[in-house]
Amino acid sequence: MTDDLQPGKPIEQPEDALAPITRDQLPDSYNEALKRANWPDLMPVQARTIPYVHSKRDMMIQSRTGSGKTGAFVLPMLEIIDPTEASCQALVMVPTRELAKQVASEAQLLLKDVGIRTVEVYGGVGYKAQLDGFRAGAHLVVGTPGRILDHLLRGNLSLEHLRLLVFDEADRMLSMGFYPDMREMQRYLPRHPIQGYMFSATYPPRVRSLAQQFLTKPGFLSLSSDNILVVETEHRYTIVPESDRDRALVRLIEIENPTSALIFCNTKDKVHYVATVLKRFGYDAAELSADVSQAEREKVMERAKQGTLRFLVATDVAERGIDIHELSHVIQFELPDDPETYVHRAGRTGRAGASGVVITLLTQLEMRQLKSLAKRFKVTMIEKPLPSEEQLREVVAERTTTLLEAKMRARDRLKVERMERFYPLVRALAGSDEELPLLAMLLDDYYQNEVHAPKVPYVDEPSSYKPGGGQGDKPKGHGRGRGKRRR
Repeated sequence: MTDDLQPGKPIEQPEDALAPITRDQLPDSYNEALKRANWPDLMPVQARTIPYVHSKRDMMIQSRTGSGKTGAFVLPMLEIIDPTEASCQALVMVPTRELAKQVASEAQLLLKDVGIRTVEVYGGVGYKAQLDGFRAGAHLVVGTPGRILDHLLRGNLSLEHLRLLVFDEADRMLSMGFYPDMREMQRYLPRHPIQGYMFSATYPPRVRSLAQQFLTKPGFLSLSSDNILVVETEHRYTIVPESDRDRALVRLIEIENPTSALIFCNTKDKVHYVATVLKRFGYDAAELSADVSQAEREKVMERAKQGTLRFLVATDVAERGIDIHELSHVIQFELPDDPETYVHRAGRTGRAGASGVVITLLTQLEMRQLKSLAKRFKVTMIEKPLPSEEQLREVVAERTTTLLEAKMRARDRLKVERMERFYPLVRALAGSDEELPLLAMLLDDYYQNEVHAPKVPYVDEPSSYKPGGGQGDKPKGHGRGRGKRRR
């Protein structure tokens, strides 16, 4: 559960806010669906979001997982979707297969008695069940951007009759690397007006930029006073075991997938230790402390500034003069001894209007120190629990599948024909526990090279590109662009 170390602000709403709806104001079909789900009443996110959906106003909605947000966008489908029309009328994009299953399951429970058909679409599994769902005339498609794009490219799925587009957990979709697939998918959106909604736990500039690319003049509605607000820099903390701090750092790096990170330690010995651990795990990391020579320091700094170094581990003495353009993350491996140092460290990211994240690793015993620091500098600190090993495996598997499917889409027929020579070998290796490490090794090497090799920092597409706007935007061979929506 998120824990706010600063008093929360009231619920944030548009200037022309709509009043929340109550259960007795709902149509009968909604109440029947609530009974099927065993929901005694509407959750706050549902009561406040549904009026905007009824009014056809695009919205960015801030809401945590578990707050009831699925019902907020599924219940209005009872009125938006026409069950007699066998076509995709609602599309919900999610970051993981698990969330796709969860949303689809809840949608089936709420919508099953009115004849609305749902299909879940994600990678890592065969196409047959998904194709069967499309052929049966699925009205609601819930899935990950990569597999949805695959079906669009193959002509299995059409969005010509789409009426509702929802992005669930948009911040996670960006961290999973789905942005290119989402932009490509956008070219298949219809030209007629559709309603758009984005749900996200956080709204840093990158997520807000995504909303502007897909929604029409979206309003902002924050449903939780104890969650992160719309700010340039997010301040988070994770409680970790003292003896497992290094492994906790590795887990956070994998889940967070930062573009670039400056990792602070309090001593030069700790800097050397952390940099060594990261390198041993295969990450592109370098260290900066008082022990590093001037010549080596200049080489490291040049790589960092050019975006060819992903993780820079440094002491506070070394951080003076560090100015890395578009640094996405500052990670404090340990709390600073001097509270003022927190401000200097945090100031390395979120500069010049760019988004930034500050993550602090600390033990339960250090909580009082962090609370004091938050109060002194009026910083809202958000707790993010340490991901489990199971969560880590799921995220790595999802990300690897996304990368592989994107690579497969780029293959021409000759390369596919050449690749087919290895089908018998892959079947044999996959069917043997003794040979399984060979496949795991190949996937591990591929993942490390694609995700953790030095890369140029993430840059948005030129601002001259307007989603669906103007002639000549879309390349040949793709579906229709979205065009101008409502206004």
